[in-house]
Amino acid sequence: MDGQSLNIKQTDTARLRELCPGIFSEDKIDPEKFKAAFGDDIDAAPPNERYTLNWAGKADAYRILQERTAATLKPQPELSVNFDTAENVFIEGENLEVLKILQKSYYNKVKCIIIDPPYNTGNDSFIYPDRFKENLEEYEKRVGERDEGGYLMKEGLFRKNSKENGHYHSNWLSMMLPRLFLARNLMRDDGVIFVHIDDNEVHNLRMVMNEVFGEDNFVGQWNWFKSATPPNLSKKIKKNIEYILCYQRGNNNGYFKGIRKTSSSDDPMTKPQNTVKTLIFPPESISTKLKDGVYKVGIYGTEKFPNELLSDMVIEKGTNQNEAIFKNKFVWLQSKLDEELLNGTRISLSTNLVLSYKKAEYGEEVPPNLIDETVGVDTTENAGRYLTELFNGKTVFDYPKPVSLLKYLINFLVDNGDLILDFFAGSATVAQAVLELNQEDNGNRKFILVQLPELCDKDSKAHKSGYKTIADISRERIRRVIRNLDGNADNSCLGFKSYKLSPSNFKVWRSEEITEENIERQLEAFIDPVKPESQVEDMLVELILKSGYKLTEKVENFGDFYYINNELVVALTKINQEIAAKIMNLSPKPQKAIVLDRLFEGSDELKTNTALQMRDAGVEFRTI
Repeated sequence: MDGQSLNIKQTDTARLRELCPGIFSEDKIDPEKFKAAFGDDIDAAPPNERYTLNWAGKADAYRILQERTAATLKPQPELSVNFDTAENVFIEGENLEVLKILQKSYYNKVKCIIIDPPYNTGNDSFIYPDRFKENLEEYEKRVGERDEGGYLMKEGLFRKNSKENGHYHSNWLSMMLPRLFLARNLMRDDGVIFVHIDDNEVHNLRMVMNEVFGEDNFVGQWNWFKSATPPNLSKKIKKNIEYILCYQRGNNNGYFKGIRKTSSSDDPMTKPQNTVKTLIFPPESISTKLKDGVYKVGIYGTEKFPNELLSDMVIEKGTNQNEAIFKNKFVWLQSKLDEELLNGTRISLSTNLVLSYKKAEYGEEVPPNLIDETVGVDTTENAGRYLTELFNGKTVFDYPKPVSLLKYLINFLVDNGDLILDFFAGSATVAQAVLELNQEDNGNRKFILVQLPELCDKDSKAHKSGYKTIADISRERIRRVIRNLDGNADNSCLGFKSYKLSPSNFKVWRSEEITEENIERQLEAFIDPVKPESQVEDMLVELILKSGYKLTEKVENFGDFYYINNELVVALTKINQEIAAKIMNLSPKPQKAIVLDRLFEGSDELKTNTALQMRDAGVEFRTI
């Protein structure tokens, strides 16, 4: 374990080597072998003649996403709800760093990502990627002092991306590309991502997502009716539409589920383009207003829609008393008719013997590309009023997304137990949508939310109400929603674990930085890598993450060590022969064990014996 986040370049190279081993030579991609393997699939046009998206800083954006981090997440039980049992996660921190930290633990685990990034209106402030050439300690030092609540000061953290800036679009794209790339790594093979945007960057977003996800994986663009009363900011157009782009990872062949169809009238059982079929309707399977009597073989219906009766049919009290056999260009086969009758579908016969049907319950329709009240989705005005009511009449966040919009998107394909990620959490609307959906259908969907501790303006109502950062607002909204739902849902679904982006609990060995002045400090890091201020609980979370386990894994405390997910043992306070034997006698047997090297207190014999015993027991043993 090197204490760093996932090596993106190394991981992608390994995957490519597994798929195409023949294109490598001396451990590197051989251009000639690559051309030989892919031939005509390679675009041989000069770079200036290719259709591509380029901008100032693009190469740096790719370099930044490949840079690894030693940062970790610090648990905040005091800010959480049901920390020990919760399966939802809220993370306070810069999302690029957080996404890197999550790579090992959540690679290919997330079913649905929903984000609402800065729209680049000219008034947005956000962190440009070139701010992360430094490590986290240097980053925090540059950002400035902390206030009494421990929050990062705003000075130096954000830069306003004004339209007068010559790199106005480039800065936004450089911010988005590494985050989208890292987000794709976290998506399951059948996962999807939804990105909210307006017309300032919708064109560029489409192109950068084509690059990250592949043009063939573009699912579609939904138009959300955002506002019935948009502001009069233009002389030519009122903007009451925003956009939601959707891409899939590449293995999602299922249907998206919109709202259930309702029908005030019956549906026809025939289509002119269909082939002719014969259907047998069992006794009492047809409802009709025909008079009682026997209806002879013949052609009925209308001139435009004829319907041939192949056997005499007896009608009594509004239904057929015998098998009725009809020949027509039916929409169903006999097996489908039998299935529909079992499911309660009602078959009707008009007075001129035209057949129709009405299902007892219609399935969900594929969602249309317009999202408005016709599919049960609200506007931002009503969303703002609701959030103000939730905070007892205080306006703490401007222009939140409606909960109904997020529920609608999540329901497209998210199943019970799936994980949803939002790394531009804002006021935490996604969290409320997930919690309420779980209450409605007794589900167990889970969320991870990431929000920067961006300071609220001191003159804002939010700051005057006691919320210093957007992250404070996010957490408080989740708490309030949980309080409203408490007692109305399964408690295992209610709660969240709060974490904060933090420097590593371990000293970082940087061999490339050794000088005469710092060699003593570097050697100290090599001898005892644990920082003096590190707490056991914080080190445990860091080792769980950097060993590739999720933040919500089962953790058992055995006093002298922790047992994670019945697989990983972590000893941070004490080790001896008795404890080592206890570890090896666990059931089920652990696969790995991590022990702080300083716990052996210089006893090479104890360390050697422990390593040999672990190896003989089939346990992978590591020391830090």
